[in-house]
Amino acid sequence: MTTQILSQAADDLSAFGQDPWWLILIKAVVIFVVLVLLTLFNIWWERRVVARMQHRIGPNVNGPFGLLQSLADGVKLALKEDIIPKAADKVVFLIAPVIAVIPAFVTFSVIPFGPEVGLPFTDRTTPLQLTDMPVAVLFVMAIASIGIYGIVLGGWSSGSTYSLLGGLRSSAQMISYEVAMGLALVAVFLYSGSMSTSEIVAAQNPGQEYWLGVIPVPTWYALILLPSFVIYVIAMIGETNRAPFDLPEAEGELVGGFHTEYSSLKFALFFLAEYINMATVSALATTLFLGGWHAPWPIIQLWEGADSGYWPLLWFFGKMLVFIFMFIWLRGSLPRLRYDQFMAFGWKRLIPISLVWIVAVATIRVITLDGGVDRSYLLAAAGVFLAMFIVMFFIGDSASEDEDTTLADDAEFDAFAGGFPTPPMPAGGAVRGAALPLTFADRRPTVTGSATASRPEEK
Repeated sequence: MTTQILSQAADDLSAFGQDPWWLILIKAVVIFVVLVLLTLFNIWWERRVVARMQHRIGPNVNGPFGLLQSLADGVKLALKEDIIPKAADKVVFLIAPVIAVIPAFVTFSVIPFGPEVGLPFTDRTTPLQLTDMPVAVLFVMAIASIGIYGIVLGGWSSGSTYSLLGGLRSSAQMISYEVAMGLALVAVFLYSGSMSTSEIVAAQNPGQEYWLGVIPVPTWYALILLPSFVIYVIAMIGETNRAPFDLPEAEGELVGGFHTEYSSLKFALFFLAEYINMATVSALATTLFLGGWHAPWPIIQLWEGADSGYWPLLWFFGKMLVFIFMFIWLRGSLPRLRYDQFMAFGWKRLIPISLVWIVAVATIRVITLDGGVDRSYLLAAAGVFLAMFIVMFFIGDSASEDEDTTLADDAEFDAFAGGFPTPPMPAGGAVRGAALPLTFADRRPTVTGSATASRPEEK
């Protein structure tokens, strides 16, 4: 059985590994250039969209519509003074930004941008993908996990308490939401029967079927595996340290987080890594849940050539930009979470729901493949069960929180119970209006005898 699976995977990936070295080099350079240009565009787009949300103008001076503003900012960063703190570990301090940015580029090597196409002015054909492998999705997850070392090492080597706290937060955040993200992808593997990115795209686009001859049957995993899609979207925002989950660089608590002590090009590399990671998780979401490079349903039904040639590049980048716009929209709309809320949401919400959903999907797949119960009834039962589980989860948690709040209202508030310099939250949560006055214990040393009587206030 294992031999059959390996031989089938080898046949499916036979289009890869046939390109000459010069074509592989051209593909790698093109991917690098596209990601850099996409980063410059995303920075400009974010500033324009957030400016619209806040009734501002945004960049509009450098270049048409301000499109060259990101390039001007990059040149400014490159020409700034490069400062290395005296307490920093110089070697690790210099290597950390490089470790953060290189995996962000490498992950795009297994993302399929389109089908096999013919090269202009030649008779050679090649897939619009650098390479693929039977475990391509696991490769993306592994390489993305390496990038977190750059953030952790950058925070540790800076010789700053705030940078160290930002790096530690980032490592804890990565572990928490990487688990939820991996569990969300298990359902995709079960349905597609493969971990290859090109095979997952092909599994989402079989021959179109219709209900009653009119209504198209959904094939994208974003619809079939909706809970997995929602969990992945939440986890990818936490994985990229973007608002409202940008706890490692919370300026209200940690000045700038792990990159507080960085300047010039080293800071620009961290900035570049963040935006390329946004593009990476968006491209992976497009590949795994939105049919990859295939055209959306209305277009593919009206135009048979929509999935041929270089047109799939348009559909792929269009879907990817939808996710990037969602990143920008969330940043301009939602406030930052508290760190305890953020970690509790990952461990107490996403991971348990993911585990229950995996069991439901595995059960549906086994019964369906054995020709048992109709899949539509199983999907409906799984949806009802998941809805009941979520409702019970939230109701039980809110009841315990209300009980804790009632007990906390009667307790005496000590401003230094959580330790210096960060006091705990007030009992019962935030206070509306003016803050309650803080009371401090008298910590002055007491003096007895004649010295006590000599103090002016006691005469």
